Amino acid sequence: MTTHYPKIGIRPTIDGRRRGVRESLEVQTMGMAERVAAFLQENLRYPDGSPVECVIADSTIGGVKEASAAQAKFSGANVGVSITVTPCWCYGSETMDMDAGIPHAVWGFNGTERPGAVYLAAVLSAYAQKGIPAFGIYGEDVQDSGSEEIPADVQAKLLRFAKSALAVALMKGNSYLSMGSVSMGIAGSIVNDQFFQEYLGMRNEYIDMSEFVRRFEEGIYDQEEFARALQWTKENCQIGPDNNPAHLQVSSEEKAVQLETCVKMALIGRDLMIGNPVLAELGFEEEAQGHNALAAGFQGQRQWTDHFPNGDFMETILNSSFDWNGKRAPYILATENDSLNGVTMLFNYLLTNTAQIFADVRTYWSPAAVKRVTGYELQGEAACGLLHLINSGSAALDGAGEQTRDGQPVIKPFWEITDEEVDATLKATQFRAASQEYFRGGGFSTDYLTKGGMPVTMARLNLVKGLGPVLQLAEGYTVELPEEVHRTLDERTDPTWPTTWFAPILTGSGSFSSVYDVMNNWGANHGAISYGHIGADLITLASMLRIPVSMHNVEAARIFRPRVWSLFGTESLEAADYRACQSFGPLY
Repeated sequence: MTTHYPKIGIRPTIDGRRRGVRESLEVQTMGMAERVAAFLQENLRYPDGSPVECVIADSTIGGVKEASAAQAKFSGANVGVSITVTPCWCYGSETMDMDAGIPHAVWGFNGTERPGAVYLAAVLSAYAQKGIPAFGIYGEDVQDSGSEEIPADVQAKLLRFAKSALAVALMKGNSYLSMGSVSMGIAGSIVNDQFFQEYLGMRNEYIDMSEFVRRFEEGIYDQEEFARALQWTKENCQIGPDNNPAHLQVSSEEKAVQLETCVKMALIGRDLMIGNPVLAELGFEEEAQGHNALAAGFQGQRQWTDHFPNGDFMETILNSSFDWNGKRAPYILATENDSLNGVTMLFNYLLTNTAQIFADVRTYWSPAAVKRVTGYELQGEAACGLLHLINSGSAALDGAGEQTRDGQPVIKPFWEITDEEVDATLKATQFRAASQEYFRGGGFSTDYLTKGGMPVTMARLNLVKGLGPVLQLAEGYTVELPEEVHRTLDERTDPTWPTTWFAPILTGSGSFSSVYDVMNNWGANHGAISYGHIGADLITLASMLRIPVSMHNVEAARIFRPRVWSLFGTESLEAADYRACQSFGPLY
């Protein structure tokens, strides 16, 4: 993927009237822009850990000529997000940013000396009339005209908008790489290029899985790195017990060969996504380019896995925040080429800069069922029941929960992870011989148990004929069960796969009346699980992309959408969201 990251453009707009009016506001207005830029640069980071960059217009904007000059500067500076700030009245349609292809927000200073709030209302009306949804930011409390504070509620909205808008900008122009085609009839792996193009601004790239075989046989990978990666894997990745019946187990020599293949797959999968200059040195200039993929999916089952080792090791390692080269940003790679879950993982990742858990939404365990099977009575967050999230594929190693902050388990951006946390994660994980019933070609599945007590958000994007994309999400907590209880429940399915016990937060209504209702209303077999309660950020991001949200348990006070959404109704926010998304249509 490209690392020429998009920037945030800051537009200070001003009352254009001269002879004392504009002149008296210049310092205050430009000061607002500078403080917003400093605040965002201090609090937001790009996926590589570097601070977000802001570009401020060369002058305050009092009319259409200065608005045009700002637009020209932004176009040359790769600005993908627009934030307008002002403490005063300005001429709305003359000073507004008219770029319909990027997200917009306006902060109108709440002060009584000059009517910034009046401009805010006027310009948001202009945005609505011109079909460019914009977010309105208006502090709850009146500030003194000389205040240089960004109030806490304004800070929260600036961050929510900017994080989501940067996610939109980061996706634009990049690719989703489909490695193979449709896995076992899973609809999410029927890659819909129209969705990627029109809603995300992304390209679609495709390879056949035979490309892996070609690169195996022709040596199209970094041989030196392969030797280093294999050594690291042998020293750090514990091979767990083989759960296969004796007649299906293979020799240790054959397992060693399979492990080598799995490590090569990880190298090749990464190179296919982002390229590798070493390949050019080997004479493979075309392959060195990669596919500029911000996300990808690997079909695997069954045409590959009936003959070759499965993709579990590749998917797990690439999705994690470290490998044999040390700590680094995760690569988003969906198992079974479930592109819709891959996109959901991408949403989560771009909002948090953290690795993601890909899982089946496998089983709802009611309190009664748990007690019947184990004799244990569920307690705490799990008192109303649990969802068993488990899949052989691309659950990042970070999902074990061995990273900590203030003594609590977390999943961190890679630049915050310590060497000790990497070691603890690897020690908490086993790589188990893949089930020969499912994976005739062998391979290794990741096996860990997610620590309890982490706030997480499970999300999923679905496509509906006649409607388009729909997002659903559930905030909740990971749960730690007594060891014997976990083992009893886990062994009823495949115990060689990573398990996350998840308890969604219930609201008492709709899809969140019970844990059963959450499971019963989930739109597909997979979910993407991110650290943190990021549901409000996902809702903001979805509104920018014009994707309605069908179910969520986020409090109304945290929801932040373009101001024009309220003109589609204020009583039933879910219905208004659907109408607004349908009216404005896909972003691109």
